[in-house]
Amino acid sequence: MNKIKCPKCGEVFSIDEVDYAKILSQVKNEEFDKELARREKEILEKSKLTAEVAKQNDAKTYDKKIADLEAKLREQQNKLDNANTEKELAVANAKAESKEELSKKEKELLELDSRLKEEKNSAKNELLLLKQQHSAELKAKDEQIEFYKDFKAKQSTKQIGESLEQYCHDEFNKIRMTAFPDAYFEKDNDVSRESGSKGDFIFKDFINGTDTPFVSIMFEMKNEGDTTATKHKNEDFFKELDKDRNEKGCEYAILVSLLEADSELYNAGIVDVSYKYPKMYVVRPQCFIPIITLLRNAALNSMQYQKELVEYKNQNADVENFQSKLLDFQDKFNRNYNLAKDKFADAIAEIDKTIDHLNKVRDSLVGAEKNLRLANDKAQDLSIKKLTKDNPTMKEKFGLEK
Repeated sequence: MNKIKCPKCGEVFSIDEVDYAKILSQVKNEEFDKELARREKEILEKSKLTAEVAKQNDAKTYDKKIADLEAKLREQQNKLDNANTEKELAVANAKAESKEELSKKEKELLELDSRLKEEKNSAKNELLLLKQQHSAELKAKDEQIEFYKDFKAKQSTKQIGESLEQYCHDEFNKIRMTAFPDAYFEKDNDVSRESGSKGDFIFKDFINGTDTPFVSIMFEMKNEGDTTATKHKNEDFFKELDKDRNEKGCEYAILVSLLEADSELYNAGIVDVSYKYPKMYVVRPQCFIPIITLLRNAALNSMQYQKELVEYKNQNADVENFQSKLLDFQDKFNRNYNLAKDKFADAIAEIDKTIDHLNKVRDSLVGAEKNLRLANDKAQDLSIKKLTKDNPTMKEKFGLEK
């Protein structure tokens, strides 16, 4: 909105952009008309003045002034037109920007709303999936409980124990040839002379082509009917199982148990009780095969690690042997080098002495050569005349003048 102050009463009032533009246009047009009338009057006055001095001024100069005035008038009109155009463009741009910003905000709101709906649907689907999984797990546990209840109800206490053993034996034989072709899994029939007890089954698997087991397990199977007067706990059999395991030389001890049927701990499947006795586990019947597989694979991996460790130690031994030989070679080479260095030093010293002696001989020879040269010079200058000088006898002998 724009504010306008009345020049007469001084009142200020607001008008919108459209009315403001119209008023501005009217004001500019009125000003333009006034300016045009003023310019026309001025031109007429100047024309009269020009007529009075026409004889003194060139007609071309007059035309140029008229053209300049017309150009100024056109320039003024162009400025007014440009101002109106810029005002209209500014108003239009402001409206367009407002619409664009509003459209952008609406688009963002729509995107946020769509994303929120997707997240709600995803959360609903996840919740539904969790409910379905939970229902399936509950159904499976209920079916398992019903199976064991029915299993117990149909048998006596002795039959229950024997049936559990037979169940485990049958389960192992189902996969014996495919999963454990070289393994030993049989009843423990050797009663200990010291304790008079024995385990139920012994499992052993062997290194290929040897009689050496890489894993061995003592199994004990325990169960009792719901109507048994005295309820046993799994822990009641740990000590005896550990003793049987040690007497038969087995590495692991496993209690396959249906005792404490309502225990959440044991119903989890495989329970490590190594805090009581080393390498001892309690499992439900459905985990009988998995525990054998886990321990066997762990033993295989351990055996592989031991093999790699032996190879690593052998490699280290080879490296140490090589290093020992290298150090011995370096020691002997260093000793021979020192001896050779001493010999070289002695030889160099002797050479230095010889060089010094030869230099002295050279100097002597050079001095002798010089003396010989002097003697030769003197001999060349020698004559009989000089030899017989002041010697009448020799002159006479050589027939020289007296």
